[in-house]
Amino acid sequence: MLSRAQEKLIKSVQTKKGRETSGLVLVEGEKLIAEAGARVEFRFDENDSPRFAELVTTVTPQMKAALARLPVASLKDVLKKKTVVVLDHVQDPGNLGTILRSALAFDAGLVLIECADVGNPKVIRGSAGAVFHTPWTEMGRAEAETWLAKCEKLLYRLELAPDAIALSDLPDQPILIIAGSEGQGIVLDVKAPSVKIP
Repeated sequence: MLSRAQEKLIKSVQTKKGRETSGLVLVEGEKLIAEAGARVEFRFDENDSPRFAELVTTVTPQMKAALARLPVASLKDVLKKKTVVVLDHVQDPGNLGTILRSALAFDAGLVLIECADVGNPKVIRGSAGAVFHTPWTEMGRAEAETWLAKCEKLLYRLELAPDAIALSDLPDQPILIIAGSEGQGIVLDVKAPSVKIP
């Protein structure tokens, strides 16, 4: 059975402030729990609390859940990847989850500039567990613009522009690609050649 303190902790991670304070996220379903692996702090199911449905966020609970520690990589670790994608103000949690999944599939690192909360349950579910395996870090806009001005990787902006280079035509070397938000595109004040996905 869950203690009152555990139930209180589970409820707290349903808010961004609670996730930031504890460093924990709610993981629902056996597959996501398995993806979280050693980062799981404790598991619980419908037999551990009569209030189970209030402790989880899915409309149709999967009857198994856990609290897990959310990994955050250092910028140095993210930059070890040959391809790094800088996400600029991506606000939709589902989109961010999908991008995390794609980054894992393409062995890319992510730098998140004022994006949706990675610990949001929709991001966790949308990532299908990739949030626990893809190296990612966060930074603010001013810090990002300063860092990008000095970055040693080849830098590109993913956008539709008349002179955009096809992504498949880029040189085979370490690159950094800035991708903008759903509504505003790229907000960062960074000059770089444009690339497009053909």
